[in-house]
Amino acid sequence: MRRVVVTGLGLVTPLGIGVSRTWKRLIDGHCGIVSIKGRSPAFDTLPSQVAALVPEGSRDDGRWNAKDYGINPGDERRMARFAQYAMVASEEALNDAGWSPKNEDDLEATGVYMGSGIGSLDDVYDTTVAFEKGGYRKVSPLFVPRLLINLAAGHVSMRYGFKGPNHAATTACTTGAHSIGDAARLIQFGDANVMVAGGAESCIHPLAISGFARARSLAIDWNDRPTEASRPFDKDRAGFVIGEGAGVVVLEELEHAKQRGARIYAEIAGYGLSSDAYHMTAPRADGQGPRLAMKHALRHAGLKPSVIDYINAHATSTSLGDAAENRAIKELLLGEEGKEKASDISISSTKGAIGHLLGAAGSVEAIFTVLGIHHNTLPPTLNLSNPGNPSQDFDCNYVAKTAQRKNITVALSNSFGFGGTNASLCFRKL
Repeated sequence: MRRVVVTGLGLVTPLGIGVSRTWKRLIDGHCGIVSIKGRSPAFDTLPSQVAALVPEGSRDDGRWNAKDYGINPGDERRMARFAQYAMVASEEALNDAGWSPKNEDDLEATGVYMGSGIGSLDDVYDTTVAFEKGGYRKVSPLFVPRLLINLAAGHVSMRYGFKGPNHAATTACTTGAHSIGDAARLIQFGDANVMVAGGAESCIHPLAISGFARARSLAIDWNDRPTEASRPFDKDRAGFVIGEGAGVVVLEELEHAKQRGARIYAEIAGYGLSSDAYHMTAPRADGQGPRLAMKHALRHAGLKPSVIDYINAHATSTSLGDAAENRAIKELLLGEEGKEKASDISISSTKGAIGHLLGAAGSVEAIFTVLGIHHNTLPPTLNLSNPGNPSQDFDCNYVAKTAQRKNITVALSNSFGFGGTNASLCFRKL
């Protein structure tokens, strides 16, 4: 089987635009969660009034302004915001990888796999209202192209002329991880030599927040203290904070990367998938689904649980989800082929800093995991003052509040989504 490595990274997050800025602010303990009260009257009536927004402003300040990133007015009309984020993150990842093919063979061997969990909810809402008021002629001819989730991959392919696989995943909050894992398999099976892969999301809309709030998924007790609202593994956790952004990686067949002298961040050593087969939105309390995903990722990598140095947890700051994942990790990593004691297990959730980016979460957090390997640094879990509670056995190293230095050779990045879909990516230092 062909081996797959990561050679480029690109980020658009609530901590800023770009990998270096986002990573520095993450490690320094900054939080990108803000109050959304006052953005519009509709937000002011919602029970949850916090969100992790991509900051707007000048590119010089690491903030978002579409035209500063080469998205002209015509592109802005054609591309929904999530696709714009995907485009900018893709450009950074490709520049980082030094991959700008021009000959036909290389273009045919380069593909794009870009997903989103929800896509452009703004377009759905605005067009529905316009149609209700004015009928057929009020519907934009760009409505469907802006709506379709695969258009993020389509726009990237068209901009760069990539003629390899052009694909998209939409698996709720597992989308970003599935996009990377599936893209790696396309390289392993020879469908491409290089893949641009990741997830993007931008659906911080009153309708989306209303839906998640009605499902009792969102944090509602921290509206006056937004930076404290997302608190993975903490005993006071009470729901996730919705976020937006994009994470994109350039994946490459190992020998191809070596031949062109590319910098290699890490290898994708394993990819595991599973289903809870249990409930639409709630996880199994025993964590069986997450445990199976991690187990399969390690099996594909040919590794034992004892070698895992770090896990970037899905942990969204919900009571049930964090507890189930914690149990799954401990059951897998402790025992005959695992760690000797729970305190030897290093876990963190970066959602304390950036909230839950839904379809982009898995790819952004995979990049954080790769950067952790590259810099031998454990990113912190913000707002973690009192882990869990005694009955749930929260006794691992959760990297509370402050980043830690640690030699990381092998790491897992977990993502789980509504519908009981689970994925785990195993990265290894070369």
